This record gives sequence, C-alpha cells and structure tokens, in this order.
Amino acid sequence: MSAALAAPAAPVVERRPGSTLAGTGQLFRFMLRRDRVRLAVWTAGVAALYAASLGEYVLLAEDPAAMEARAVLMQTPAMITMAGPGYGLDSYTTGAAIANELVLWLVLTLSVLSILTVVRHTRAEEESGRSELLRAGAVGRNAPSVAAMLLVVTVQAVIALVTGAIVASVGQVPVGDSFAMTGGIALAALVFGATALVASQVTEHSRGATGLALGALGAAFAARALGDVQEPQGSALSWVSPIAWVQQTRAFVDLRLWPLGLCVAAIVVLLLLAGFLASRRDFGAGLVAARPGRADARESLRGPFALAWRQQRAGLLWTSLGLGAMWLATGSVISALPDMVDSLASNPIYASILGEGDLVRAFLWIIGLYAALGAAGYGVAAALRTRTEEQQGRAEYALSTPVSRARWLGAGLTVAGIGTAVVLISGVLALWVGAAASGVDDPSFTDLATLAAVYLPALAVLLGLAAALYAWVPRLTPVMWAMFAYLFVVGMFADLLHLPDWARGISPFWWVPDTLTGDVDAGHVVGLCVVAVVLVLIALVGFRRRDIPQV
Repeated sequence: MSAALAAPAAPVVERRPGSTLAGTGQLFRFMLRRDRVRLAVWTAGVAALYAASLGEYVLLAEDPAAMEARAVLMQTPAMITMAGPGYGLDSYTTGAAIANELVLWLVLTLSVLSILTVVRHTRAEEESGRSELLRAGAVGRNAPSVAAMLLVVTVQAVIALVTGAIVASVGQVPVGDSFAMTGGIALAALVFGATALVASQVTEHSRGATGLALGALGAAFAARALGDVQEPQGSALSWVSPIAWVQQTRAFVDLRLWPLGLCVAAIVVLLLLAGFLASRRDFGAGLVAARPGRADARESLRGPFALAWRQQRAGLLWTSLGLGAMWLATGSVISALPDMVDSLASNPIYASILGEGDLVRAFLWIIGLYAALGAAGYGVAAALRTRTEEQQGRAEYALSTPVSRARWLGAGLTVAGIGTAVVLISGVLALWVGAAASGVDDPSFTDLATLAAVYLPALAVLLGLAAALYAWVPRLTPVMWAMFAYLFVVGMFADLLHLPDWARGISPFWWVPDTLTGDVDAGHVVGLCVVAVVLVLIALVGFRRRDIPQV
C-alpha cells in the first residue's frame, strides 16, 4: 500500500550539448518584432546622415581651394582628436574626406546602438524579471545573449549594406572601398556590442552595464585620440582602440582589409569571455555584488528630487565631461576659422548655411547650434527617465508614499532641466576656454554666455513637450527623438531645402535669436518661455488623470 502511494521518481533529464541555446531562434524573432520600429528609425536616420553628408562633400569637391583648406584643417591637433589621423591629405578627394571625417562619428553612433540593444535584451530583461519568465519555458541559459547578438549583427549588417550603397551611388568613389568602410564601421560597433554583453555579466543593473560599456567606448576614443596626436599616421597607442582599426583600413586612399581582422578576433574573444562569465554567476545577479546601502537614508536623500538627482547625476557628469572635451577641442581651432570660411564661402551649400554678413560669426553660431543639440539630446533622455521608472515599476512604489503625482513628475523634470542647463553652459564655457587658450578673443565670454542663455527657453520647450507626451500618451514618447533629428535638419538645411516658415516654426530652435550676428528679439525668448510653462502644466494635468502604470 505504501508503495502504491509513494510519489513517482522525478524523471532524469539528459542535457544535450547545445541545449543552453534552446529557443534562440524564437527569441531572435521576438526581439526583432519588438524592436522593428526602433531599429528601422535608427537605420533610416543613419542613412539620412550619410546622404546629407555626401551631398556636402560632392559640392565641396567642386571647389579645389575649399578642399585644400579642409585638408589643412584636418592636420591640426584638434581635428585629429575630433576626426582621426587623416589619410590622402596631399590630394584631398571626396572619398578621403568621407573616410577621414565621418568614420569616427559613425562608429560612435552605431556603437551606442549596439550597446543599448544588447543591454536592453539581456541585463535589463533579467533585472525586470521578464527573462526569468521566459526561461521557465524551453529556453536555454545562453539563448537570450546569443539572440541579442544576432539581432545586433543583423541590424549592423543591414545598415552597412544600405549605407555602402548610398556611398557608392556618389559615383566618384570606388564601390569596394565604400562597402569596406561601412562594413568596418559595423564590425567596430559589434566589438562594443560584445563589450556590452561582457558588462552585462559583471553588474546586476542595466544602468551599470550601459555605463561600463559606454566607458569602454570613451576609453577607446581617448586612446585613439592620444595615439593619433602623438604621430601623424597613428602610434602604437592608437592600435589599442577598435576605432583606429577601422580608420587604419585607409578606405579610398590605400585600402587594406587586414585591420578588420582585429575586430573579428576581438568579437570572438569577448563573446567567449561573456559565455565563460555567464556560467560563473547566478541568474539575475552580477559577478560584482551590489554594495549594500545604509540601513537608513540621510535626510538629504529623502524625497523625489533627491531620488531623481541620484539616478541622473552619473549620466550628467559623463555627458558634461565628454561634450565639454569635444567643445574644448573645437574652441582651439577657432583661430583657423577665418581662412577656412573664406575658402568655403564660394561653395553653394556653405553659402546657403552661413548666409550673408560676418561669416566667421555665422560659423560660430552653427557651433553653438551643435552645443545646444548636445544639450537637447541629454535633456530628452533625462526627461524620459520618468517613463523608464514607470515601466520598471519603481514609480508605483514612489507614488504609494506620501508623494503627490505632481511633485514626483515635477522633481524629475526639475533635475532634467538643471542637467540640461549644466550640459549647455559647461559646453559653451569649454568652447570659450579653448578659443582663449589659442589666443582668440572674439567671440568674448559675454557673447557665448548670451548665446547659451537664449537657447535655454528652447530647451525648456523640448523638456515640456517630452513631459506632455509622457503624461498623456506614453507610447508616443519616441517621437521626441524624431523631433531631435528635425531640430538638426531645420537648423542646418532650412534655407538649402527651402522649407516654408510653418515647417521651420515647428522647431523651437528656429525661434532662438542669433545673438552673434544680430540683435536679440525679446519677444521670441518670452514666447518660448510661455510655451514651456504651458507644456509643463499640460503634463501635470495629464499625469494626474491617467492610470499608472500605463505600458
């Protein structure tokens, strides 16, 4: 009788080799479906960036004097830092200009895409608990990581093919070099995607994994910059950086593909390391244990403002330092602007962008626009941090305490606004320091401080719009990144594209007065402030009316 009631023995499950990858195909399709819109926007944006840049270089090639001035500028330490060592400068062609001036920034852009995508589908999924639900089914331990890398490989390959075809369509460059350049950029971006996968095994938080991977990207940028400045064609230090491996292919000048083998080798080593580390940690945890906190919080850490500041302070620090270093280098080449601008003024595309009048100050206004765009990118990301908090369930915990919705949302917006102002002001200050160090006294500190001040209301409008979208229709918050791209198009190419006034007026930056070449229109500044206040009020009303969470 007891034998009849005994529980049946648990079946012995034989784990077959490769069972840790079970479900990889299904996960890959799920990730692709989940990110199809996001990745399509990235692909279209990068393709548009190529198309816009190529049009500039084709027109520039029609002016030999402008090309020569561009080549001279590329040999300055600041431009070597911001672009690369430079090849083919003795006879600067369209292809050489594309490779020398675009590769670095495209590697950085696509590396960020790889990092965010890998962390989103690996560490962030573990942190939220969704990965644990998936693994309750027939899903192997390594399947999410492999599927995430397959997704990144797919999107980078598509971008490389699309953009390679765009570059080749110029007709003035070899087709093989075009695809070698875009393929090399994709491989370098995959190196940092694999780096993000390793970082996801080290820390148990997605923000930490993203920070580690972005830190590695920043270190690669610094190593390449320091190495290239030491020697004209790159020193031994340059070869530490995957960015230099792409630049050392010397596309359109003296193509050589063997440096890309270093990218492939690095990807393989990093993937093997990630797999090894994943087998040595507990699911949901990182190899580095989180530091235990205090038993009770300091008085200064209580409240939604303190929480928002603690969450955003690291991002603010690194964004300010990174952009500040770039604007410091930009300021150091301002002394070369008069000669360069005189050479470019005869070019139709530059004439439409710079307009008439003081061309040097007009060029400085464009640099100020770039500084404002950098601050806008940080501001949008910071303002949408509230969306992330709601998606991950932390907003509910915060609002279950004696904290009103208006206070919680207002605290997040306030911290985002302060951070945006810090990014802009520190960038403009770095620009002035770089110019002063190179012996330039025009523009003055007052000129640049005024420039920063008039951009602040426009940035406030962007933050208000992001808050309003989040409060009323959270699913539409990605529209803010489309708006970010629109700011650039209107700011740089409105006259060239003959955009009507109503299309220009959609951009808050179009209403910012040109303080370097004209008078300040106080009416526009006040109007932007009013719009920003109205948008924040709309956000507060909408946030009080809807359900939380709303995903």
